[in-house]
Amino acid sequence: MTSEDLLFSLSWVQPELLLAGFVLLGTLVGALFGARSTRLLNVVATAALFAAGVMALMHRPEAPQDIFAGAMSIDAFGAFAKAVIAFAAAATLLLGAEHFHRLQDQQFEFPLITVTAVLGMFVMVSANDLIALYVGVELQSLAAYVLAAWRRDDARSSEAGLKYFVLGALSSGLLLFGCSYVYGFSGSVQFDTIAAAAVEPGVGLMFGLVMVLAGLAFKMGAAPFHMWTPDVYEGAPTPVAALFAAAPKVAAVVLMARMLYEPFAGMEHEWRQVIAVLAGASMLVGAFAGLVQTNLKRLMAYSSIANMGFVLMALAAGSPEGAQAALIYIAVYLPATIGVFAVMMALRHQGQAIETIGDLAGIGQRHVGFAALLTILFFSLAGIPPLAGFWGKFEAFRASLGAGLVPLAVVGAIAAVVAAGYYLRVLATVWFSPSAPSDVRPSSGVSAVLAVVGAALCFPLLLVFMAGLEHAADAAVRASF
Repeated sequence: MTSEDLLFSLSWVQPELLLAGFVLLGTLVGALFGARSTRLLNVVATAALFAAGVMALMHRPEAPQDIFAGAMSIDAFGAFAKAVIAFAAAATLLLGAEHFHRLQDQQFEFPLITVTAVLGMFVMVSANDLIALYVGVELQSLAAYVLAAWRRDDARSSEAGLKYFVLGALSSGLLLFGCSYVYGFSGSVQFDTIAAAAVEPGVGLMFGLVMVLAGLAFKMGAAPFHMWTPDVYEGAPTPVAALFAAAPKVAAVVLMARMLYEPFAGMEHEWRQVIAVLAGASMLVGAFAGLVQTNLKRLMAYSSIANMGFVLMALAAGSPEGAQAALIYIAVYLPATIGVFAVMMALRHQGQAIETIGDLAGIGQRHVGFAALLTILFFSLAGIPPLAGFWGKFEAFRASLGAGLVPLAVVGAIAAVVAAGYYLRVLATVWFSPSAPSDVRPSSGVSAVLAVVGAALCFPLLLVFMAGLEHAADAAVRASF
Protein backbone atom coordinates (compact mmCIF):
# COMPACT_ATOMS: atom_id res chain seq x y z
CA MET A 1 0.00 0.00 0.00
CA THR A 2 1.46 3.34 -1.05
CA SER A 3 1.65 6.45 1.11
CA GLU A 4 -1.19 7.99 -0.91
CA ASP A 5 -3.37 4.95 -0.22
CA LEU A 6 -2.51 5.15 3.47
CA LEU A 7 -3.42 8.83 3.68
CA PHE A 8 -6.64 8.16 1.79
CA SER A 9 -7.49 5.36 4.21
CA LEU A 10 -6.71 7.46 7.28
CA SER A 11 -9.00 10.21 6.02
CA TRP A 12 -11.95 7.82 6.25
CA VAL A 13 -11.27 6.51 9.77
CA GLN A 14 -11.33 9.79 11.67
CA PRO A 15 -13.84 8.49 14.28
CA GLU A 16 -11.62 5.49 14.98
CA LEU A 17 -8.52 7.69 15.20
CA LEU A 18 -10.30 9.99 17.64
CA LEU A 19 -11.22 7.11 19.93
CA ALA A 20 -7.78 5.50 19.69
CA GLY A 21 -6.12 8.85 20.44
CA PHE A 22 -8.32 9.31 23.51
CA VAL A 23 -7.42 5.85 24.81
CA LEU A 24 -3.67 6.51 24.40
CA LEU A 25 -3.73 9.98 25.94
CA GLY A 26 -6.21 8.92 28.63
CA THR A 27 -3.93 6.07 29.66
CA LEU A 28 -1.09 8.53 30.10
CA VAL A 29 -3.26 10.94 32.12
CA GLY A 30 -4.58 8.12 34.28
CA ALA A 31 -1.09 6.79 34.94
CA LEU A 32 0.07 10.25 36.06
CA PHE A 33 -2.92 11.32 38.16
CA GLY A 34 -4.62 8.06 39.10
CA ALA A 35 -8.19 8.09 40.44
CA ARG A 36 -8.16 11.90 40.58
CA SER A 37 -8.48 11.97 36.78
CA THR A 38 -11.56 9.72 36.68
CA ARG A 39 -14.14 12.50 36.51
CA LEU A 40 -12.19 14.34 33.80
CA LEU A 41 -11.72 11.18 31.73
CA ASN A 42 -15.42 10.33 32.02
CA VAL A 43 -16.37 13.75 30.68
CA VAL A 44 -13.82 13.65 27.86
CA ALA A 45 -14.73 10.05 26.95
CA THR A 46 -18.42 10.96 26.70
CA ALA A 47 -17.58 13.95 24.52
CA ALA A 48 -15.24 11.83 22.36
CA LEU A 49 -17.92 9.19 21.81
CA PHE A 50 -20.52 11.78 20.90
CA ALA A 51 -18.07 13.49 18.53
CA ALA A 52 -17.14 10.14 16.93
CA GLY A 53 -20.81 9.40 16.28
CA VAL A 54 -21.37 12.80 14.69
CA MET A 55 -18.20 12.44 12.59
CA ALA A 56 -19.34 9.05 11.34
CA LEU A 57 -22.63 10.53 10.17
CA MET A 58 -21.11 13.69 8.69
CA HIS A 59 -18.38 11.88 6.73
CA ARG A 60 -20.39 8.97 5.34
CA PRO A 61 -19.61 8.41 1.63
CA GLU A 62 -22.17 8.30 -1.14
CA ALA A 63 -20.68 5.01 -2.31
CA PRO A 64 -18.72 2.40 -0.29
CA GLN A 65 -15.00 3.20 0.05
CA ASP A 66 -12.56 0.31 0.45
CA ILE A 67 -9.57 1.27 2.60
CA PHE A 68 -6.40 -0.34 3.98
CA ALA A 69 -6.04 -2.56 0.91
CA GLY A 70 -9.64 -3.73 1.18
CA ALA A 71 -9.50 -4.72 4.86
CA MET A 72 -12.23 -2.23 5.78
CA SER A 73 -15.11 -0.62 3.94
CA ILE A 74 -16.64 2.73 4.87
CA ASP A 75 -20.28 3.11 3.84
CA ALA A 76 -23.54 4.66 4.98
CA PHE A 77 -24.69 1.39 6.58
CA GLY A 78 -21.66 1.30 8.86
CA ALA A 79 -21.88 5.05 9.55
CA PHE A 80 -25.46 4.65 10.78
CA ALA A 81 -24.40 1.82 13.08
CA LYS A 82 -21.37 3.71 14.41
CA ALA A 83 -23.53 6.68 15.35
CA VAL A 84 -25.98 4.46 17.24
CA ILE A 85 -23.14 2.60 18.99
CA ALA A 86 -21.36 5.81 19.99
CA PHE A 87 -24.49 7.50 21.36
CA ALA A 88 -25.49 4.38 23.30
CA ALA A 89 -22.02 4.01 24.80
CA ALA A 90 -21.95 7.71 25.74
CA ALA A 91 -25.26 7.27 27.58
CA THR A 92 -23.96 4.27 29.52
CA LEU A 93 -20.80 6.19 30.43
CA LEU A 94 -22.99 8.88 31.98
CA LEU A 95 -24.74 6.18 33.99
CA GLY A 96 -21.43 4.59 35.00
CA ALA A 97 -19.91 7.84 36.29
CA GLU A 98 -22.76 8.27 38.79
CA HIS A 99 -22.91 4.58 39.72
CA PHE A 100 -19.25 4.17 40.63
CA HIS A 101 -19.13 7.56 42.35
CA ARG A 102 -21.95 6.43 44.64
CA LEU A 103 -20.11 3.18 45.39
CA GLN A 104 -16.83 5.08 45.94
CA ASP A 105 -15.24 2.84 43.35
CA GLN A 106 -13.97 5.38 40.85
CA GLN A 107 -11.21 4.06 38.62
CA PHE A 108 -9.83 5.89 35.62
CA GLU A 109 -9.66 2.70 33.57
CA PHE A 110 -13.46 2.41 33.20
CA PRO A 111 -13.93 5.08 30.49
CA LEU A 112 -10.75 3.93 28.74
CA ILE A 113 -11.86 0.30 28.51
CA THR A 114 -15.37 1.33 27.48
CA VAL A 115 -13.99 3.43 24.62
CA THR A 116 -11.68 0.56 23.66
CA ALA A 117 -14.72 -1.72 23.37
CA VAL A 118 -16.45 0.87 21.17
CA LEU A 119 -13.34 1.08 18.98
CA GLY A 120 -13.57 -2.67 18.47
CA MET A 121 -17.23 -2.31 17.53
CA PHE A 122 -16.35 0.35 14.97
CA VAL A 123 -13.86 -2.04 13.36
CA MET A 124 -16.50 -4.79 13.38
CA VAL A 125 -19.10 -2.79 11.47
CA SER A 126 -16.53 -1.67 8.86
CA ALA A 127 -14.80 -5.03 8.41
CA ASN A 128 -14.36 -6.05 4.79
CA ASP A 129 -12.26 -9.16 5.27
CA LEU A 130 -12.07 -11.99 7.78
CA ILE A 131 -8.97 -10.67 9.55
CA ALA A 132 -10.46 -7.26 10.25
CA LEU A 133 -13.65 -9.01 11.35
CA TYR A 134 -11.80 -11.12 13.90
CA VAL A 135 -9.65 -8.24 15.17
CA GLY A 136 -12.74 -6.11 15.76
CA VAL A 137 -14.64 -8.88 17.52
CA GLU A 138 -11.74 -9.72 19.81
CA LEU A 139 -10.94 -6.09 20.66
CA GLN A 140 -14.54 -5.57 21.71
CA SER A 141 -14.74 -8.91 23.53
CA LEU A 142 -11.54 -8.54 25.57
CA ALA A 143 -12.68 -5.14 26.84
CA ALA A 144 -16.13 -6.57 27.63
CA TYR A 145 -14.65 -9.41 29.72
CA VAL A 146 -12.88 -6.85 31.91
CA LEU A 147 -16.00 -4.70 32.27
CA ALA A 148 -18.14 -7.68 33.29
CA ALA A 149 -15.76 -8.49 36.16
CA TRP A 150 -15.19 -4.85 37.05
CA ARG A 151 -16.03 -5.19 40.74
CA ARG A 152 -13.44 -7.87 41.49
CA ASP A 153 -14.32 -7.90 45.21
CA ASP A 154 -17.90 -8.81 44.38
CA ALA A 155 -18.38 -12.56 43.93
CA ARG A 156 -21.22 -12.14 41.43
CA SER A 157 -19.24 -9.75 39.27
CA SER A 158 -16.21 -12.06 39.27
CA GLU A 159 -18.44 -14.99 38.36
CA ALA A 160 -20.02 -13.01 35.54
CA GLY A 161 -16.61 -12.09 34.13
CA LEU A 162 -15.36 -15.68 34.34
CA LYS A 163 -18.45 -17.12 32.63
CA TYR A 164 -18.32 -14.49 29.94
CA PHE A 165 -14.62 -15.13 29.33
CA VAL A 166 -14.89 -18.92 29.15
CA LEU A 167 -17.95 -18.97 26.91
CA GLY A 168 -16.61 -16.03 24.91
CA ALA A 169 -13.40 -17.94 24.26
CA LEU A 170 -15.50 -20.85 22.98
CA SER A 171 -17.45 -18.57 20.64
CA SER A 172 -14.22 -16.97 19.40
CA GLY A 173 -12.92 -20.43 18.65
CA LEU A 174 -16.05 -21.22 16.65
CA LEU A 175 -15.72 -17.94 14.78
CA LEU A 176 -12.05 -18.46 13.98
CA PHE A 177 -12.65 -22.09 13.00
CA GLY A 178 -15.39 -20.97 10.63
CA CYS A 179 -13.17 -18.24 9.17
CA SER A 180 -10.42 -20.78 8.50
CA TYR A 181 -12.87 -22.98 6.59
CA VAL A 182 -14.15 -20.02 4.59
CA TYR A 183 -10.59 -19.05 3.72
CA GLY A 184 -9.64 -22.59 2.84
CA PHE A 185 -12.55 -23.16 0.47
CA SER A 186 -12.69 -19.69 -1.08
CA GLY A 187 -8.95 -19.02 -1.29
CA SER A 188 -9.18 -15.51 0.19
CA VAL A 189 -10.08 -13.51 3.28
CA GLN A 190 -11.51 -10.67 1.17
CA PHE A 191 -15.30 -10.43 1.12
CA ASP A 192 -15.52 -9.80 -2.63
CA THR A 193 -13.50 -12.93 -3.47
CA ILE A 194 -15.55 -14.98 -1.01
CA ALA A 195 -18.69 -13.68 -2.72
CA ALA A 196 -17.45 -15.04 -6.05
CA ALA A 197 -16.78 -18.46 -4.49
CA ALA A 198 -20.20 -18.46 -2.77
CA VAL A 199 -22.02 -18.44 -6.12
CA GLU A 200 -21.42 -22.20 -6.32
CA PRO A 201 -20.78 -23.17 -2.70
CA GLY A 202 -19.48 -26.50 -1.52
CA VAL A 203 -19.98 -28.32 1.77
CA GLY A 204 -16.83 -26.83 3.25
CA LEU A 205 -17.90 -23.25 2.60
CA MET A 206 -21.36 -23.93 4.05
CA PHE A 207 -19.80 -25.49 7.13
CA GLY A 208 -17.57 -22.45 7.59
CA LEU A 209 -20.54 -20.12 7.22
CA VAL A 210 -22.48 -21.96 9.92
CA MET A 211 -19.53 -21.72 12.31
CA VAL A 212 -19.15 -17.99 11.64
CA LEU A 213 -22.86 -17.42 12.23
CA ALA A 214 -22.68 -19.39 15.49
CA GLY A 215 -19.83 -17.18 16.72
CA LEU A 216 -21.70 -14.00 15.81
CA ALA A 217 -24.93 -15.31 17.36
CA PHE A 218 -23.07 -15.65 20.65
CA LYS A 219 -22.03 -12.00 20.49
CA MET A 220 -25.67 -11.07 19.87
CA GLY A 221 -26.89 -13.22 22.74
CA ALA A 222 -29.18 -15.17 20.39
CA ALA A 223 -30.51 -18.59 21.38
CA PRO A 224 -29.23 -21.26 21.65
CA PHE A 225 -25.99 -19.34 22.29
CA HIS A 226 -27.56 -17.20 25.02
CA MET A 227 -26.50 -19.12 28.11
CA TRP A 228 -24.07 -16.41 29.25
CA THR A 229 -26.50 -13.51 28.99
CA PRO A 230 -28.66 -13.75 32.17
CA ASP A 231 -25.74 -14.49 34.51
CA VAL A 232 -23.52 -11.77 33.04
CA TYR A 233 -26.29 -9.16 33.14
CA GLU A 234 -27.09 -10.03 36.76
CA GLY A 235 -23.50 -10.07 37.98
CA ALA A 236 -22.08 -7.12 36.05
CA PRO A 237 -22.47 -3.57 37.41
CA THR A 238 -25.73 -2.01 36.25
CA PRO A 239 -24.17 0.50 33.79
CA VAL A 240 -22.06 -2.30 32.31
CA ALA A 241 -25.19 -4.43 31.87
CA ALA A 242 -26.79 -1.46 30.12
CA LEU A 243 -23.79 -1.25 27.79
CA PHE A 244 -23.95 -4.99 27.03
CA ALA A 245 -27.66 -4.71 26.25
CA ALA A 246 -27.04 -1.87 23.81
CA ALA A 247 -23.87 -1.17 21.83
CA PRO A 248 -22.42 -4.70 21.27
CA LYS A 249 -25.81 -5.86 19.99
CA VAL A 250 -25.73 -3.21 17.26
CA ALA A 251 -22.20 -4.14 16.20
CA ALA A 252 -22.99 -7.86 16.06
CA VAL A 253 -26.22 -7.30 14.10
CA VAL A 254 -24.54 -5.04 11.54
CA LEU A 255 -21.58 -7.39 11.14
CA MET A 256 -23.92 -10.34 10.62
CA ALA A 257 -25.92 -8.35 8.07
CA ARG A 258 -22.73 -7.43 6.24
CA MET A 259 -21.61 -11.07 6.16
CA LEU A 260 -24.96 -12.31 4.88
CA TYR A 261 -25.64 -9.60 2.34
CA GLU A 262 -22.14 -9.26 0.89
CA PRO A 263 -19.76 -12.27 0.84
CA PHE A 264 -22.50 -14.88 1.30
CA ALA A 265 -25.25 -13.24 -0.75
CA GLY A 266 -25.04 -16.15 -3.21
CA MET A 267 -25.85 -18.63 -0.42
CA GLU A 268 -29.10 -17.01 0.66
CA HIS A 269 -31.07 -20.25 0.44
CA GLU A 270 -28.62 -21.98 2.80
CA TRP A 271 -28.16 -19.27 5.43
CA ARG A 272 -31.81 -18.18 5.52
CA GLN A 273 -32.69 -21.51 7.17
CA VAL A 274 -30.02 -21.01 9.84
CA ILE A 275 -31.06 -17.43 10.57
CA ALA A 276 -34.74 -18.42 10.74
CA VAL A 277 -33.96 -21.13 13.32
CA LEU A 278 -31.88 -18.69 15.38
CA ALA A 279 -34.65 -16.09 15.19
CA GLY A 280 -37.43 -18.49 16.20
CA ALA A 281 -35.41 -20.00 19.06
CA SER A 282 -34.41 -16.56 20.38
CA MET A 283 -37.96 -15.22 20.32
CA LEU A 284 -39.39 -18.26 22.10
CA VAL A 285 -36.62 -18.63 24.69
CA GLY A 286 -36.65 -14.92 25.48
CA ALA A 287 -40.43 -14.88 25.82
CA PHE A 288 -41.07 -18.01 27.87
CA ALA A 289 -37.94 -17.97 30.07
CA GLY A 290 -38.60 -14.34 30.99
CA LEU A 291 -41.96 -15.25 32.53
CA VAL A 292 -40.37 -16.85 35.60
CA GLN A 293 -37.73 -14.20 36.32
CA THR A 294 -37.81 -12.12 39.51
CA ASN A 295 -34.50 -10.30 39.09
CA LEU A 296 -34.85 -7.19 36.91
CA LYS A 297 -31.49 -7.53 35.20
CA ARG A 298 -32.13 -11.18 34.35
CA LEU A 299 -35.52 -10.12 33.01
CA MET A 300 -33.83 -7.53 30.79
CA ALA A 301 -31.40 -10.22 29.64
CA TYR A 302 -34.22 -12.42 28.38
CA SER A 303 -35.89 -9.35 26.90
CA SER A 304 -32.72 -8.69 24.90
CA ILE A 305 -32.65 -12.32 23.70
CA ALA A 306 -36.25 -12.04 22.47
CA ASN A 307 -35.60 -8.71 20.78
CA MET A 308 -32.55 -10.06 18.98
CA GLY A 309 -34.85 -12.75 17.66
CA PHE A 310 -37.00 -10.10 16.00
CA VAL A 311 -33.89 -8.50 14.48
CA LEU A 312 -32.82 -11.87 13.09
CA MET A 313 -36.33 -12.38 11.71
CA ALA A 314 -35.85 -9.18 9.71
CA LEU A 315 -32.41 -10.29 8.46
CA ALA A 316 -33.79 -13.69 7.45
CA ALA A 317 -35.77 -11.91 4.74
CA GLY A 318 -32.53 -11.57 2.77
CA SER A 319 -33.69 -8.33 1.16
CA PRO A 320 -32.73 -4.65 1.50
CA GLU A 321 -36.03 -4.20 3.34
CA GLY A 322 -34.82 -6.75 5.88
CA ALA A 323 -31.58 -4.87 6.52
CA GLN A 324 -33.51 -1.61 6.81
CA ALA A 325 -35.95 -3.18 9.29
CA ALA A 326 -33.03 -4.49 11.37
CA LEU A 327 -31.48 -1.02 11.57
CA ILE A 328 -34.78 0.56 12.58
CA TYR A 329 -35.42 -2.13 15.18
CA ILE A 330 -32.11 -1.79 16.97
CA ALA A 331 -32.31 2.02 16.85
CA VAL A 332 -35.69 2.03 18.65
CA TYR A 333 -34.75 -0.86 20.98
CA LEU A 334 -31.71 0.86 22.46
CA PRO A 335 -33.33 3.99 24.00
CA ALA A 336 -36.00 1.91 25.76
CA THR A 337 -33.44 -0.57 27.12
CA ILE A 338 -31.00 2.07 28.32
CA GLY A 339 -33.92 3.99 29.83
CA VAL A 340 -34.98 0.99 31.92
CA PHE A 341 -31.47 0.62 33.33
CA ALA A 342 -31.35 4.37 34.03
CA VAL A 343 -34.60 4.15 36.01
CA MET A 344 -33.18 1.21 37.95
CA MET A 345 -30.17 3.35 38.89
CA ALA A 346 -32.32 6.35 39.84
CA LEU A 347 -34.55 4.39 42.24
CA ARG A 348 -33.58 3.12 45.67
CA HIS A 349 -35.33 0.52 47.83
CA GLN A 350 -34.48 0.80 51.54
CA GLY A 351 -31.32 2.62 50.58
CA GLN A 352 -30.14 -0.13 48.23
CA ALA A 353 -30.12 -0.32 44.45
CA ILE A 354 -33.18 -1.80 42.76
CA GLU A 355 -32.56 -5.50 42.07
CA THR A 356 -35.86 -7.40 41.95
CA ILE A 357 -39.30 -6.77 40.54
CA GLY A 358 -40.63 -6.65 44.11
CA ASP A 359 -38.40 -3.64 44.82
CA LEU A 360 -40.60 -1.64 42.42
CA ALA A 361 -43.72 -2.17 44.55
CA GLY A 362 -45.73 1.00 44.99
CA ILE A 363 -43.55 3.24 42.84
CA GLY A 364 -46.76 4.37 41.13
CA GLN A 365 -48.02 5.83 44.41
CA ARG A 366 -44.78 7.43 45.57
CA HIS A 367 -43.06 8.52 42.31
CA VAL A 368 -45.69 8.86 39.61
CA GLY A 369 -43.33 10.41 37.05
CA PHE A 370 -40.85 7.54 37.20
CA ALA A 371 -43.66 4.99 37.15
CA ALA A 372 -45.13 6.62 34.04
CA LEU A 373 -41.75 6.67 32.31
CA LEU A 374 -41.15 3.02 33.22
CA THR A 375 -44.59 2.18 31.79
CA ILE A 376 -43.75 3.87 28.49
CA LEU A 377 -40.38 2.11 28.31
CA PHE A 378 -41.82 -1.37 28.93
CA PHE A 379 -44.73 -0.75 26.57
CA SER A 380 -42.20 0.21 23.90
CA LEU A 381 -40.19 -2.97 24.49
CA ALA A 382 -43.42 -4.98 24.31
CA GLY A 383 -44.35 -3.35 21.00
CA ILE A 384 -47.52 -1.62 22.16
CA PRO A 385 -48.72 0.97 19.60
CA PRO A 386 -48.10 3.80 18.98
CA LEU A 387 -44.74 3.67 20.76
CA ALA A 388 -41.43 3.27 18.92
CA GLY A 389 -41.09 -0.43 19.73
CA PHE A 390 -44.32 -1.16 17.86
CA TRP A 391 -42.93 0.36 14.66
CA GLY A 392 -39.73 -1.63 15.03
CA LYS A 393 -41.70 -4.88 15.28
CA PHE A 394 -43.98 -3.76 12.46
CA GLU A 395 -41.00 -3.30 10.13
CA ALA A 396 -39.56 -6.68 11.13
CA PHE A 397 -42.86 -8.47 10.48
CA ARG A 398 -43.34 -6.65 7.18
CA ALA A 399 -39.88 -7.69 5.94
CA SER A 400 -40.45 -11.28 7.05
CA LEU A 401 -43.87 -11.58 5.44
CA GLY A 402 -42.59 -9.90 2.29
CA ALA A 403 -40.03 -12.70 1.96
CA GLY A 404 -42.66 -15.39 2.45
CA LEU A 405 -41.50 -16.40 5.96
CA VAL A 406 -45.04 -16.83 7.28
CA PRO A 407 -44.27 -19.59 9.85
CA LEU A 408 -41.49 -17.46 11.34
CA ALA A 409 -43.83 -14.46 11.54
CA VAL A 410 -46.40 -16.63 13.36
CA VAL A 411 -43.74 -17.67 15.88
CA GLY A 412 -42.83 -14.01 16.31
CA ALA A 413 -46.44 -13.04 16.95
CA ILE A 414 -46.81 -15.75 19.61
CA ALA A 415 -43.54 -14.73 21.26
CA ALA A 416 -44.53 -11.04 21.27
CA VAL A 417 -47.81 -11.83 23.06
CA VAL A 418 -46.11 -14.08 25.63
CA ALA A 419 -43.32 -11.57 26.29
CA ALA A 420 -45.88 -8.85 26.91
CA GLY A 421 -46.91 -10.91 29.94
CA TYR A 422 -43.73 -10.29 31.91
CA TYR A 423 -43.63 -6.60 30.99
CA LEU A 424 -47.20 -6.25 32.27
CA ARG A 425 -46.30 -8.19 35.43
CA VAL A 426 -43.61 -5.62 36.21
CA LEU A 427 -46.02 -2.75 35.59
CA ALA A 428 -48.66 -4.38 37.77
CA THR A 429 -46.12 -4.41 40.60
CA VAL A 430 -45.26 -0.77 39.92
CA TRP A 431 -48.85 0.51 39.98
CA PHE A 432 -50.91 -1.89 42.08
CA SER A 433 -48.68 -3.54 44.72
CA PRO A 434 -48.70 -2.08 48.24
CA SER A 435 -46.33 0.86 48.60
CA ALA A 436 -42.88 0.04 49.96
CA PRO A 437 -40.18 2.42 51.24
CA SER A 438 -38.31 3.85 48.27
CA ASP A 439 -36.62 7.04 47.24
CA VAL A 440 -35.31 8.67 44.08
CA ARG A 441 -31.71 9.80 43.75
CA PRO A 442 -30.98 10.54 40.11
CA SER A 443 -27.64 12.15 39.37
CA SER A 444 -27.19 14.74 36.65
CA GLY A 445 -25.97 12.02 34.25
CA VAL A 446 -28.93 9.72 34.93
CA SER A 447 -31.32 12.67 34.66
CA ALA A 448 -29.82 13.65 31.30
CA VAL A 449 -30.23 10.11 29.93
CA LEU A 450 -33.82 9.90 31.17
CA ALA A 451 -34.63 13.33 29.71
CA VAL A 452 -33.35 12.33 26.26
CA VAL A 453 -35.13 8.97 26.35
CA GLY A 454 -38.37 10.55 27.56
CA ALA A 455 -38.23 13.22 24.86
CA ALA A 456 -37.59 10.61 22.14
CA LEU A 457 -40.61 8.61 23.28
CA CYS A 458 -42.90 11.62 23.65
CA PHE A 459 -45.57 11.11 20.97
CA PRO A 460 -45.20 14.38 18.99
CA LEU A 461 -41.42 14.00 18.86
CA LEU A 462 -41.77 10.27 18.24
CA LEU A 463 -43.41 10.92 14.88
CA VAL A 464 -40.48 13.11 13.82
CA PHE A 465 -37.98 10.60 15.22
CA MET A 466 -39.52 7.62 13.41
CA ALA A 467 -39.84 9.49 10.11
CA GLY A 468 -36.22 10.60 10.22
CA LEU A 469 -35.08 7.14 11.35
CA GLU A 470 -36.86 5.35 8.52
CA HIS A 471 -35.42 7.77 5.96
CA ALA A 472 -31.89 7.43 7.37
CA ALA A 473 -32.07 3.62 7.48
CA ASP A 474 -33.43 3.42 3.94
CA ALA A 475 -30.69 5.73 2.64
CA ALA A 476 -27.99 3.78 4.49
CA VAL A 477 -29.08 0.43 3.08
CA ARG A 478 -29.57 1.61 -0.51
CA ALA A 479 -26.17 3.32 -0.55
CA SER A 480 -24.38 0.22 0.77
CA PHE A 481 -25.99 -2.93 -0.65
